[in-house]
Amino acid sequence: MKAIQITQTGGPEVMRIREVPTPVPGPGEVLIRVAASGVNFIDIYVREGRYANPVPFIPGQEASGTIAAVGEGVKSVREGDRVAWCSILGTYAEFALAPADRVVPIPAVISFEQAAAVMLQGMTAHYLSHSAYHIRKEDEILVHAGAGGRGIIADTNGEDTRSTGHGYSVYAGKGFALT
Repeated sequence: MKAIQITQTGGPEVMRIREVPTPVPGPGEVLIRVAASGVNFIDIYVREGRYANPVPFIPGQEASGTIAAVGEGVKSVREGDRVAWCSILGTYAEFALAPADRVVPIPAVISFEQAAAVMLQGMTAHYLSHSAYHIRKEDEILVHAGAGGRGIIADTNGEDTRSTGHGYSVYAGKGFALT
């Protein structure tokens, strides 16, 4: 299969398309034919070596696709299922492995591109608005870097200020500075 592989850490020039063996799912794993792979800021840190992954490795941590094979003991999904996943290295490839319990089904109305683009930022936006701090009525929320993936999800209306209909307002910074 074709994959982007990194044999030494550094800038974008260290990424090379190579022929590598197609992985085989082990117990509890699924092999997914990658349809779309998300590109995130953390991928730069991984490529630069800040996470000390042993080389060579295939970068990318967010993708969607169709299950091509299931490993021993996998009962929750089957071959042909449309799924998305994140935080598992190796998605810049034609095929990738993921633990079966880490993939989520993609509804028919969601494209592979949409699913791959929303996993990491969507989980971050949900975590920040539900776990780190539970947003209440009358709250005002400032989203720094509202033009990024997380900010766009947090402020889906695309305006700098909006009332959410849930009793709180979101202010997303998109090219303006607060003084």
